[in-house]
Amino acid sequence: MKPNYKVDRSPARSDEPIWWSLFGAGGTWFAMITPITVLVLGILAPLGIIDADALSYERVAEFATSWIGALFIIGTLSLPMWHAMHRLHHGMHDLKIHAGVVGKVLCYAFAGLISALSVIFIFMI
Repeated sequence: MKPNYKVDRSPARSDEPIWWSLFGAGGTWFAMITPITVLVLGILAPLGIIDADALSYERVAEFATSWIGALFIIGTLSLPMWHAMHRLHHGMHDLKIHAGVVGKVLCYAFAGLISALSVIFIFMI
């Protein structure tokens, strides 16, 4: 017995895989890296558990100007923003706020702006 459906050989192109990949990367970063960063910089360092010399200006500046430090700072600033803006865009749709293409462009443009500013910030250090 032959199936009763047709395969669309030329489906419409979509930009959603790009946004979903940035959403997934941002969610993963926010779930795995951000809690450790908050723990180290927001709890352990102020309590004195981590030596103050370990977070001296010279050491932090050296880390921030290395390629791995630059990627870390850019990832910390931009990836969670892509996640948040994608969630906001789809959350508005779920709440029956149909902003259409304008809402999509505003959300992703803001995330792109934060990403660009983080790269500019790194190169100005």
